[in-house]
Amino acid sequence: MSSVEAAVRELASRCKAAAQVLAYSPGEQRNAALLRTAELLRSSKDKLLNANALDMERGQEHGLSSAMLDRLKLNDKRIEEMAVACEEVAALPDPIGEVIEEWTRPNGLRITKVRVPIGVVGIIYESRPNVTIDAASLCLKAGNACLLRGGSEAINSNIALADLMAEACRDAGLPDGTVEILRFTEREAVPAMARLDGYINLIVPRGGVGLIRAVTEQATVPVLKHDRGLTQIYVDATCDIPMAVKIVHNAKVQRPGVCNAVENLFVHSANVEALRAIAEDLLAAGVELRGCPTTCQLVENCKPATDEDWDTEYLDLILSIRLVDSIDEAMELIARHSSGLTEAIITDNEENAERFLREVDSACVYWNASTRFTDGGQFGLGAEIGISTAKIHARGPMSVRELTIYKYVVRGDGQVRE
Repeated sequence: MSSVEAAVRELASRCKAAAQVLAYSPGEQRNAALLRTAELLRSSKDKLLNANALDMERGQEHGLSSAMLDRLKLNDKRIEEMAVACEEVAALPDPIGEVIEEWTRPNGLRITKVRVPIGVVGIIYESRPNVTIDAASLCLKAGNACLLRGGSEAINSNIALADLMAEACRDAGLPDGTVEILRFTEREAVPAMARLDGYINLIVPRGGVGLIRAVTEQATVPVLKHDRGLTQIYVDATCDIPMAVKIVHNAKVQRPGVCNAVENLFVHSANVEALRAIAEDLLAAGVELRGCPTTCQLVENCKPATDEDWDTEYLDLILSIRLVDSIDEAMELIARHSSGLTEAIITDNEENAERFLREVDSACVYWNASTRFTDGGQFGLGAEIGISTAKIHARGPMSVRELTIYKYVVRGDGQVRE
C-alpha cells in the first residue's frame, strides 16, 4: 500500500467511526453545527479570501480559463451565499427517522420503512470551493460523515473551508471525522477513494467528463454521477419573443461556466424573428455564435458549427444554434445530444409544452423559464451536493433527502415463517 493510499484509508476510517455516531445524533446538534458554520464563515472572511487569493494567483499563472477562474473565485457575496445556504439547510426538516411508509401484514407483522443516513459519502470535485461547504453541510444534515477531495487548483480555499466546518462540528459536540478533507493533491488519491468500499458507502464525483470517467471506471464503491451539463433550449414556432430573448440571455450569459448554462439552442424555422432577436442580444453580450448553414445565412457574425460543437459543453460565452422544422425534430436532436441534465422549451403552445415536458427524458425540464434554475437552492432544497444525471437512487438536484437511504423495521409478537 502506498503512502497516499494509507493516508486516504486513515481519513476514511475516521469518517467511518464518526458516521456511526452521527447516525443517531440529535437533529438539533447537527443544526447547531450548521449554524455555527454560518457564523464562522462570516467572521473568517479575511482568512478565506487570503487562502483563495493564493489559488487565484496560481490559477492565473497556470493559464486557467476565465470560466475556470470564475468558478474558483471567492468574494464577500459568495461567502455570504455559503453562510445563508448553511442556515437554509439547518432549517430543513430532519430526514433521519422519517417514516416513509408503513403497513401490517396478514400475520400481524408491522413493517415500517424508515429513512436513515447512507454512512460515509466521498465527494470528488473540481474548481468551485463552495462545493466544500455545500457538500459537507448536506452530508451533515443527513447524518453522514464526508470525505472531501477537491481539485488541486483550489487546495488552499478548500482546506480553509473544511477546517472551518470541522471546527463548527467540534463546537457542537460532534465527533472528529465528521468532515475530513485530503490535504494533498496526488492523482493517486482519486482511485484510492473510489476503491475503499469497506469505508466509503457512496462516491459523488463533480467535475468534467474526464474526472467522472476516471472515478466510475476505477470504483468499487457505488458512484452517483454528476455528469456534464450540455443543457439545451428549444424555441417553438410561436412564443413571446421578448420573453425568449430574456430567458436565453439569462441561460447563456448570467454565468456561462456552470452546468445549467445553455449550450445548444434549437429554433423553429417558422420563428426567424425570434432567432434574429435572440442572436442580436447575445452578440451584443459578447457571445460567440456557431450555427447551422441556414442560421449562418440569417445571422451576421455567426460562425459555422462543426459536428463536434453539438456535443460540446463550452462552459463559456459560446452557443450553438440550429434551425429545425418541427418540435419532433427538436426533441430528436435534444435526445441525441443530451447528457440528461436539463432542457427547456419556450412556447405559447400549451399542447407542445406539455408534450415536451412529458417526453423529454432529462432530470429537469422547463417551460418558459431559464435553465439556470436547475439548482438545489433555487428549487428550495437548500444547497446541493450535485445534480445527478443517473436514474438510480437520485436524479436531478441532490439535497438532504437524496443523501439518505432507508431500512425496514419489522415488529412482531412471536411470528415464525411456515
